Amino acid sequence: MALEITENNFEQEVLQSREPVLLDFWAAWCGPCRSIAPIIEQVAVEFKGKMKVGKVNVDENRELAIKFGIKGIPTLLFFKEGKVVGQEVGYVAKDTLVDKINTILG
Repeated sequence: MALEITENNFEQEVLQSREPVLLDFWAAWCGPCRSIAPIIEQVAVEFKGKMKVGKVNVDENRELAIKFGIKGIPTLLFFKEGKVVGQEVGYVAKDTLVDKINTILG
Protein backbone atom coordinates (compact mmCIF):
# COMPACT_ATOMS: atom_id res chain seq x y z
CA MET A 1 0.00 0.00 0.00
CA ALA A 2 1.25 3.48 -0.86
CA LEU A 3 2.32 5.72 2.01
CA GLU A 4 0.65 9.04 2.64
CA ILE A 5 3.40 11.63 2.25
CA THR A 6 2.91 15.03 3.86
CA GLU A 7 5.02 18.10 4.46
CA ASN A 8 5.69 16.68 7.95
CA ASN A 9 7.12 13.30 6.88
CA PHE A 10 8.54 14.20 3.44
CA GLU A 11 12.15 14.60 4.54
CA GLN A 12 12.24 11.32 6.45
CA GLU A 13 10.23 9.20 4.01
CA VAL A 14 11.58 10.61 0.72
CA LEU A 15 14.80 12.59 1.08
CA GLN A 16 16.34 10.23 3.65
CA SER A 17 15.00 7.02 2.09
CA ARG A 18 17.55 4.30 1.33
CA GLU A 19 15.27 3.00 -1.42
CA PRO A 20 14.24 4.93 -4.52
CA VAL A 21 10.85 6.61 -4.08
CA LEU A 22 7.91 7.07 -6.45
CA LEU A 23 5.60 9.93 -5.45
CA ASP A 24 2.14 10.38 -6.91
CA PHE A 25 0.99 14.01 -6.65
CA TRP A 26 -2.82 13.84 -6.81
CA ALA A 27 -6.14 15.37 -5.69
CA ALA A 28 -9.49 13.82 -4.83
CA TRP A 29 -11.33 15.86 -7.50
CA CYS A 30 -8.96 14.77 -10.32
CA GLY A 31 -10.41 12.10 -12.65
CA PRO A 32 -7.08 10.89 -14.10
CA CYS A 33 -5.71 10.71 -10.53
CA ARG A 34 -8.53 8.34 -9.58
CA SER A 35 -7.86 6.30 -12.74
CA ILE A 36 -4.18 5.82 -11.97
CA ALA A 37 -4.68 5.17 -8.21
CA PRO A 38 -5.17 1.36 -8.57
CA ILE A 39 -1.99 1.15 -10.67
CA ILE A 40 -0.04 3.07 -8.01
CA GLU A 41 -1.32 0.63 -5.35
CA GLN A 42 -0.37 -2.41 -7.50
CA VAL A 43 3.13 -1.02 -8.05
CA ALA A 44 3.48 -0.34 -4.31
CA VAL A 45 2.82 -4.03 -3.61
CA GLU A 46 4.88 -5.41 -6.51
CA PHE A 47 7.98 -3.32 -5.74
CA LYS A 48 7.81 -3.46 -1.93
CA GLY A 49 11.34 -3.71 -0.57
CA LYS A 50 12.82 -2.30 -3.79
CA MET A 51 11.04 1.04 -4.14
CA LYS A 52 8.97 3.10 -1.73
CA VAL A 53 5.69 4.38 -3.17
CA GLY A 54 3.89 7.39 -1.73
CA LYS A 55 1.00 9.69 -2.48
CA VAL A 56 0.96 13.46 -1.95
CA ASN A 57 -2.44 15.17 -1.83
CA VAL A 58 -1.70 18.53 -3.48
CA ASP A 59 -4.68 20.23 -1.80
CA GLU A 60 -3.39 19.31 1.66
CA ASN A 61 0.33 19.75 0.89
CA ARG A 62 0.52 22.84 -1.29
CA GLU A 63 4.09 23.66 -0.25
CA LEU A 64 5.38 20.35 -1.64
CA ALA A 65 3.47 20.89 -4.89
CA ILE A 66 4.96 24.38 -5.21
CA LYS A 67 8.46 23.20 -4.28
CA PHE A 68 8.46 20.64 -7.11
CA GLY A 69 6.68 22.83 -9.64
CA ILE A 70 3.63 20.60 -9.96
CA LYS A 71 1.45 22.22 -12.64
CA GLY A 72 -0.74 19.28 -13.69
CA ILE A 73 -1.89 16.19 -11.89
CA PRO A 74 -1.37 13.38 -11.62
CA THR A 75 2.37 13.99 -11.64
CA LEU A 76 4.67 11.12 -10.73
CA LEU A 77 8.13 12.05 -9.44
CA PHE A 78 10.89 9.49 -9.02
CA PHE A 79 13.52 10.13 -6.33
CA LYS A 80 16.85 8.42 -5.84
CA GLU A 81 19.19 9.42 -3.01
CA GLY A 82 16.96 12.42 -2.28
CA LYS A 83 17.05 13.82 -5.82
CA VAL A 84 14.40 13.84 -8.55
CA VAL A 85 15.57 11.45 -11.29
CA GLY A 86 12.39 11.16 -13.35
CA GLN A 87 8.93 12.55 -13.95
CA GLU A 88 5.70 11.53 -15.67
CA VAL A 89 2.73 13.91 -16.01
CA GLY A 90 -0.79 12.64 -16.61
CA TYR A 91 -2.16 9.12 -16.72
CA VAL A 92 0.50 6.46 -17.31
CA ALA A 93 -0.24 2.86 -18.30
CA LYS A 94 1.04 0.23 -15.87
CA ASP A 95 3.49 -1.27 -18.39
CA THR A 96 5.03 2.16 -19.01
CA LEU A 97 5.29 2.84 -15.28
CA VAL A 98 6.88 -0.56 -14.56
CA ASP A 99 9.43 0.01 -17.36
CA LYS A 100 10.32 3.41 -15.88
CA ILE A 101 10.69 1.92 -12.38
CA ASN A 102 12.91 -0.88 -13.66
CA THR A 103 15.11 1.68 -15.43
CA ILE A 104 15.48 3.69 -12.21
CA LEU A 105 16.18 0.58 -10.16
CA GLY A 106 18.85 -0.35 -12.70
